[in-house]
Amino acid sequence: MKKFLRILKRLALVFLILCILAIIALAALSRGPWDQKILESERQWGITFSTIYTRQLELPVEETHLALLDELAVKRIRLPVYWPEVEEREGVFDFSLYDWFLDRAEERGVSVILTIGRRVPRWPECHVPEWARELSEQEQQQRILSLLEAEIRHFQERRSIWAWQVENEPFILFFGECPKADKEFFSREVAFVRGLDPARPIIVSDSGELSLWYEAARYSDIFATTMYRVVPTLDQKDFTTWHIPAWFYTKKANLVHRITPLKDVMVIELQAEPWAQLRQVQLLPFIEQFRSFDTARFHDNIRYVRETNFKEVYLWGAEWWYWAKLHNHPEFWNIAKLLFNGKI
Repeated sequence: MKKFLRILKRLALVFLILCILAIIALAALSRGPWDQKILESERQWGITFSTIYTRQLELPVEETHLALLDELAVKRIRLPVYWPEVEEREGVFDFSLYDWFLDRAEERGVSVILTIGRRVPRWPECHVPEWARELSEQEQQQRILSLLEAEIRHFQERRSIWAWQVENEPFILFFGECPKADKEFFSREVAFVRGLDPARPIIVSDSGELSLWYEAARYSDIFATTMYRVVPTLDQKDFTTWHIPAWFYTKKANLVHRITPLKDVMVIELQAEPWAQLRQVQLLPFIEQFRSFDTARFHDNIRYVRETNFKEVYLWGAEWWYWAKLHNHPEFWNIAKLLFNGKI
């Protein structure tokens, strides 16, 4: 185990050196589309809402969702559709819960990104119903195409949905309990969704810090980056901070724009909750949670993302803000409320 950790540390050092060299190279690039400063009034803020994470926090799903819409005045939501929730029995689809979410969105003029497929946000990343777990990967892929078709056909007429996110971070190899990334199959998925609904853009996401963006950008109408600044160490015993300047993301976008058909970039996950590492977050005392995320970091992450020139930003952790509020820590909820109401 010690030898393994030494190897990981060496690999991390090599990666850090490569990142530094990449930053220097990016800094030398000529200006591009995302160097142009935007007005704060142009920026659009949103959240991700996960039914799985809400239940993990032992929160009522509908109550939490309505609080985010009505108390925070959220107007943009990314909504992951979990395969086990909509096809609990093979071939029998039930979208009633997600219809309820979309009804509430349409009543309030909320815009929705629907994340569809097998790999969608929150651990274990790849969400598979019990009946499909023993299928071969090839058989699962056929069922995933059937799932995508059912999802598109069911939700296609919803005016609140403005984009499809096909899978989530499909090229990430180091995180989640998922099969090996299959570029050929992912290409089929994207083409399949485009064929079913050519009118809406397709979003493809990738890690902001640990990927080159090239593969994801090739398939997307809109590329979506994550943005995490405090992450667990390799041994999962502490945290480390990425000392990456905000312009790294904009320069990276400019570079990818040169070599792919990339049209637009958004931030799909801006870190706004603590890491739980090997335990569920609600089992940790607040003093432990605040080691990786507190109000100072919340404000600083908002400041940081404003230094990029990406117009659309989705915060990660809205369910936790509500949980913290109910457990006598409303300060995160209050910061978000000010943000979504344009007061900070």
